[in-house]
Amino acid sequence: MNVHEYQAKEVLRSFGVAVPPGRLAKTPAEAEEAARALGADVVVVKAQVHAGGRGKAGGIKLAKSPSEAKRVASEILGMRLHTPQTGAEGKVVRKVWVEAGSQIARELYLGIVLDRASESLAIIASTEGGMEIEEVAARSPEKIQSVAVDPTVGLMPYQVRRIGFGLGLDAAQQEKLHAFLGGLYRLFLDKDASQVEINPLVVTEQGDLVALDAKLNFDDNALYRHADVAALHDPDEDDPRELEARKIDLAYVGLDGDIGCMVNGAGLAMATLDMIAHCGGRPANFLDAGGGADKDKVKEAFKIILRDEKVKAILVNIFGGIVRCDLIAEGVVAAASELGVKVPLVVRLQGNNAEEGRRILRASGLDITPAETLGEAGEKAVAAARGARQ
Repeated sequence: MNVHEYQAKEVLRSFGVAVPPGRLAKTPAEAEEAARALGADVVVVKAQVHAGGRGKAGGIKLAKSPSEAKRVASEILGMRLHTPQTGAEGKVVRKVWVEAGSQIARELYLGIVLDRASESLAIIASTEGGMEIEEVAARSPEKIQSVAVDPTVGLMPYQVRRIGFGLGLDAAQQEKLHAFLGGLYRLFLDKDASQVEINPLVVTEQGDLVALDAKLNFDDNALYRHADVAALHDPDEDDPRELEARKIDLAYVGLDGDIGCMVNGAGLAMATLDMIAHCGGRPANFLDAGGGADKDKVKEAFKIILRDEKVKAILVNIFGGIVRCDLIAEGVVAAASELGVKVPLVVRLQGNNAEEGRRILRASGLDITPAETLGEAGEKAVAAARGARQ
């Protein structure tokens, strides 16, 4: 689960991590009042959406007076922000964070992620703060340092010193890094985070370390024990299709392709997406109908897939283990008939009662293209989508 910058900073503050003072505003008038209350010579008005790259897209602006804060807030609020992380549709800005300006001497990068390969927490640091870490990795990989922390041992002082030396911090700043990074580490563990990113981490002209921007992601599977974190969820930032899928216990993630997918099992769903890409196509979604898929769930899954106007073909890929392929076939026929599915439909059934499922599809009289192997299914779905585009 993602949270907004202003929410992330409240969580950081509760763990003793230094952040600039700020106030949330949902109207230009509230932004003006927030700037006045902060009493800073310069304030920064920041769009609050779940995406990075806001500054380049015009979602972060400086203001040197409360009246100017009101003006720039009026420009940002209601705009549809487009960044590499929002997709082509962008995100509507519904609130802004008005923050006191900082006197910046240096900008650094600091983050913590789970490294499954080494079964450790990876602390990533770079002197190239303010830039996307992916860009730094591609352009100047030598400027990124990573320290693996064994969670059974914990963060050790020598590891903090190593990071501090790599960032070029002096002795006084090294001491402050111990408290700063210690707070981030405790947050990561205590709140079951999956990512903590401070970009930029600034060294002020006074020598302090401050989280100028913050991105926190939390493990959805652990939210049941963190009611305070779950309460930070903003449904306005969710894809409506994902919200609808969640209500009926479907795992759905919208993508930017044109081949809709309905699969049972997350692993098979990932393999299906990979096969579509291998065959030259682009999947429109990840959709795991789960092991307990039935006729009604298949119908609802089709509804969600068809809400995406970009979909030019649908690939149904089912392995019958717990679920029976004949029941899935009945659901596909019912959904295609009742919903009037007009895009090409490719169906692959394997496993429990697969032959009976194929018989049901053949007897339906519907225009359904069968497939035996995963490769064949991918090729036929890509060809169908290509033909529909033409």
